[in-house]
Amino acid sequence: MTQTPPRPAAGSPAPRPVPTSTDVARLAGVSRATVSYVLNNTSAVRISEPTRRRVREAAEELGYVPHAAARSLRAGRTRIVLLPTAHVPVGPLYGHFLNELQWALRRLDYTVVQYASMGLDGDEAARAWAELRPVAVVSFGAVELTPQGVDVLKRSGAQAVITLGPQPVEGAHSLPVDQRRVGRCAGVHLVERGYRRIGVVLPEEPGPELFSGPRLEGVRHAVAGTGADVVPLPLARTEEAAGALAARWPGLGLDAVFAYDDEYAVLLLRALLDAGASVPGDTAVMGAGDLLLGRLMRPRLSTVRIDMEAGQHLAELVDRVVADPDRTPENRDLMAARAIHREST
Repeated sequence: MTQTPPRPAAGSPAPRPVPTSTDVARLAGVSRATVSYVLNNTSAVRISEPTRRRVREAAEELGYVPHAAARSLRAGRTRIVLLPTAHVPVGPLYGHFLNELQWALRRLDYTVVQYASMGLDGDEAARAWAELRPVAVVSFGAVELTPQGVDVLKRSGAQAVITLGPQPVEGAHSLPVDQRRVGRCAGVHLVERGYRRIGVVLPEEPGPELFSGPRLEGVRHAVAGTGADVVPLPLARTEEAAGALAARWPGLGLDAVFAYDDEYAVLLLRALLDAGASVPGDTAVMGAGDLLLGRLMRPRLSTVRIDMEAGQHLAELVDRVVADPDRTPENRDLMAARAIHREST
């Protein structure tokens, strides 16, 4: 049985018609093809600047925007670059990198879509992402892609599948971002300065284990064979939790601590000082990220400086792989790390 759509209530305004490219062409006094060339930033056709300005002004006046799905049907593929996201707190360093990447992709005429992937495993996530028919996927490692997942994405039309993480994935362009290097830098720095019982602060909140687990592994690797001990220290990101840890610090027998990042390091450093501990006399404290916050502390915070490659470079790689999916995978490291010694160690 066919149902008749409900009529608008008496006195309610009729729905406004959706403006079309024909309406824009009529108002601007140009052809529909010219409207398409201008609004899709087509460079293959030469159009004068006054005409471009007239088309844009007409589109703005009418409230017209191009239909992405229709453009994709004409082109045979979308311009969507999918950035899967998960429950990982993004600090200033990664926040800057992601913002730069998204701006660069937009300048290259891609549509950036962030996909919430919490609770999805590798192959399940790949199938969910494939439903959007992205032309490229840039996975930051929160979801472990498999070769089967990469194949699903490519069969759905993805020209580029790029992963950032410690392990390469068959079929994808894998760029190393090895968080173990951060922990190794901290471990080497502390051992070289004579510390032998080292605590490692791990966030209790869900999400950071993507980074914190490898950083702990890196510290353990750095101190292997030196006689130093490594003690994991789960810590919630609250003053109360830091105060409770500082209160039982004397019983832990630690002479140094490396925190997941500078914010956790400052949180614990402040609590230790408030509890009457001497830093670095009783305990050395080290963070990661080289935030301004750590440089403003007294004593100034030793840290691991992390240098990420510019997001612009990754966006350009996406564009190159989309244009040539069979190109030889690039294998350059996106991250470098080095210890910065200050007063707290």
